[in-house]
This record gives sequence, structure tokens and C-alpha cells, in this order.
Amino acid sequence: MSRIKTFNLPDLGEGLTEGEILAWLVKVGDTIELNQPIVEVETAKAAVEIPAKWAGQVQAIHHPEGTTVEVGTPIIAIDTDPGAGPLAAPSTTATPSGDLPTPSAASLAAVEVAPAEGMVEPGLIGGAAPGGRTAVLVGYGPRTTAAKRRPRKNAPPTPTPTPTPVPVPPAPAPTPAAVDHGLVVGDKPATTPAIPAPQVHDRRDGVSLGRDGVSLGRDGVSLGRDGVSLGRDGVVLAKPPVRKLAKDLGVDLRTLTGSGPLGSITREDVQQAASGVAPAAEPVTVTPVATSAASFGADREQRIPVKGVRKLTAENMSRSAFTAPHVTEFLTVDVTRAMKALERLRGRREWREVRVSPLLLVAKAVLLAVKRHPMVNSTWAGDEIVVKEYVNLGIAAATERGLIVPNVKDAGRLSLRELADALTDLVQTAKSGRTSPAAMSGGTLTITNVGVFGVDTGTPILPPGESAILAFGAVREMPWVHKGKVKVRQVTTLGLSFDHRIIDGELGSKFLRDVGDFLADPEAALLAWT
Repeated sequence: MSRIKTFNLPDLGEGLTEGEILAWLVKVGDTIELNQPIVEVETAKAAVEIPAKWAGQVQAIHHPEGTTVEVGTPIIAIDTDPGAGPLAAPSTTATPSGDLPTPSAASLAAVEVAPAEGMVEPGLIGGAAPGGRTAVLVGYGPRTTAAKRRPRKNAPPTPTPTPTPVPVPPAPAPTPAAVDHGLVVGDKPATTPAIPAPQVHDRRDGVSLGRDGVSLGRDGVSLGRDGVSLGRDGVVLAKPPVRKLAKDLGVDLRTLTGSGPLGSITREDVQQAASGVAPAAEPVTVTPVATSAASFGADREQRIPVKGVRKLTAENMSRSAFTAPHVTEFLTVDVTRAMKALERLRGRREWREVRVSPLLLVAKAVLLAVKRHPMVNSTWAGDEIVVKEYVNLGIAAATERGLIVPNVKDAGRLSLRELADALTDLVQTAKSGRTSPAAMSGGTLTITNVGVFGVDTGTPILPPGESAILAFGAVREMPWVHKGKVKVRQVTTLGLSFDHRIIDGELGSKFLRDVGDFLADPEAALLAWT
């Protein structure tokens, strides 16, 4: 029988399939005892310590801290009989620090990968395949026939025109005075912009290349239908309407300085020249590039991996929000009598060591209201509604790893004192990060105490599988009409979200009203309902 036992990551229940190794509590060479905690693992629900299944000596740790491991994966090797003599050197393993020994060259074998059927062979991207064929990655390959235009219906055949050659004088060599867009001002030559594959038409005035391209007409070169015209008398940046206006007013465009884009001449320039008023040159404002100290680059961003509790919460909330039709109702309640009842409870000898908070009375109010309206404590199961005769009361708790909702099992059977002890233990365990997955499973109804954050209430999202969740807001002193007079009273706001497939408006309103009535006068409600 082998002395070396391999310990696999166990199934932690509740359908969990993986866990992240938070911390190793032992190291290679340590002697451990049976059931001694050896590793802390964070699952999608909680952080748990896993005990050893055997006593012995740690021989190898297979995964460093921070690694996510699937259930059933070996995580540690234990020598169950270290006194029987030395063992051979352990195989390559990870250490708690995450350092791994470098594998030997002999362990790295050359692997030849042949291209599978349908794969692109090496050297075919952007080139030709062996044998002279063209490598086609997308589409049907190169066209092998000339493109043909479908003839127009009832149109007589049109003979192919023979373009008349147009003599073009040789252009002078470009000079450094050339500016953007191939145009220059004055007597400097202009470079011709590149026109992709124009269509040639024979015209009386010259050659037109494209409908909106470069046309060589009787008056020179025109760029675009409404673009800049280059006249016969020189290079002039002006649109055709401006040129016509200048001709009608007898203004020589060559004598003007344009104020338009790229120095082009505008209608205003022509009109000012015709009236004899010299256009005022606009001051050129140079806007400096902003060199603010504020930087919005990646060096000022933080990326937090979504995993563990936060990942599970995100999945559950998304599934619930888009599966169950949520409805939320609100009720503002005078809880002055409830707060006085808490003070009297704290003063009793048997309650002096017990943590008593308003949440205790809210929990008791919910449990009593469920007895009056059992349908609130149910689950939608597709073709049926499952009404539960027990209440696993969930309490939403904010922890460092995210939101968790542990629950008090069968809370309806507990006395007020037992309920207070259970709530205290639940909250303290959650804050320490030691809530077990079992404590967070099976919830039937939830309370979220948003009042501890100083807000009045909220519209909470249902935990999956539950039909109602109550938000308990902050208790504040507010003016309130009491016995016909405005007085300062202690007031809170409740928000009840429920699954409208199960709970209609009447049922939800009655349930919320009963919770509010209990908080308005707990002692009277206990006498009336129990």
C-alpha cells in the first residue's frame, strides 16, 4: 500500500465545482494531524478551511495560493508513514509562494503539428499555394471572367465611344511651396490629387473624370461639384457661385485674399472688394494643446477580477432580475413604541448580555406576518408553486468579499431570545468571513437592513428561489401626526419587493401592512396574533 496519499479538493456541496486557494496553512515538510486545517479555500459562497484526511508529513503542494482549482483536482500529497524511511525526491510541485522549478530539457519533446483538414497551410496567407494555385481565405476566390453590366430594358444598343485624346501640357516639377490637398496659392504649381479608378467620358469642354471627381473643362480644373475651382487665369480657390458673383461685380479674384477654408475666396470677400472695403484680417488664435495634470490612462484604473462570492452574487442577481417580475411597495411607519419596547427589553436581567437591535423586532414581525400570509414564503417552480411551512430567514450581510445572505434555519420555531442569539451569531460569522456554504443555502425569505448605511429604504432584488425580500430603512426622528398633534416621532420606511407571479398587489400590501402594524405597536400585535 502506498505511503503517499493524494488529497483532492473535496466537493463542498451546493453544486460548487471549483474553489480558489486563498492560503496554505501548512508547508512541505510539516507534520500534520488528522482533521488539522491545511488550506483555506474560497468558493462561490464562502471561505472555508479544509481539514486533512490523514495524519503524516506534507510531501508536495500542487497549486500555489491564488489558483482556482476544480473539485476533484489533487492539491496536496501527504506521506502517511514518514517514520518508515526517506522517500525519493518529490516530483515537480508548486510552493505556497507560487514558484515552480524549471523543467529539464529532456522533458520537453518536440511536437510536430500537421495541419488538419480545412486548415490554412503555412505560407498561404497573402500568398500563393503550392502548385501555383491562389490561396483563398474568404469568399469564392478571384474573378475569372470580365464584369458585365446588364443592359437597360428597351434601350437601344449604344456604341462604345472612342475617347478623344486631350493634349496635356507637361507639368512643372513640384516645389516646396506645395500645400495640403495638392493646391497652392499664387503662381506655384499644384499637385494633382490621387483619384482612384475614375470613369472617362468624352465631353466637348474636355475630359471629365467621375461625377464628383476632377474635371478638365474649358475654364480649367474643378475639384468636386461644389469644391474649389482652379480658373484659366491662375490658381484661384473659389467655388463656382463665388466666381460668377465676382464676374458680375467686376472683381478680379486674383487680387483678393481669401478668408475661407484653405484660403479660399468667399462671397463676403467678393462683396467687400466690390464695395471698396478691405476685409479685416482675422487674428489667428493658436490654441495650445491641453497639458492638464489629469491623466485618464490605464495607470489610473484598477481591474478587479470577478470571482468567488462576487461572481455568484452577480449571476444570481442577473438571473433573478430578468426572470422574476419584481414589484416593490413602500410603507412609512411610526416605530416610536417599538424603540421604547427595545429599551425595556434591554433593561431586563436575562437580556443584559444579549445584542438587541431593531432588526430583531423586524425579523419577529416578518415571521408573524408569514403565519398570516403563508403564500409569501413560497417558490415558483414552473408549473406549480411550492409553499413552505418552514421559514429559513435570510439576512443580507455586506462582507469584504461581497454580499452574502446566510439564513437562520427554521426561524419561525425560535423564541424571541433564541432568535436574537441566532441573528447575533449569523452577523458575527459573516463579518469574520467564516460563513459556510450550508448556512447560505435553502433561504425562503430575506431581510436586508439598508438602514445601517443611513439610507431610508431601497428596491431590493429577490434572491433566486424566493418570492419576497424586505428592506428595512434607517430609523429617524421626524415630525409626525400623533393623536391629532404634530410631534417628533421615530419613523422608518419599509420596502417590500415580491415576485408578481406568486404575490399579487393585495397579498403584498396586506403582508407589508402587518409588518408595519407590528413595528408600530409590538406588544399589542403579540397579544392579538399569538
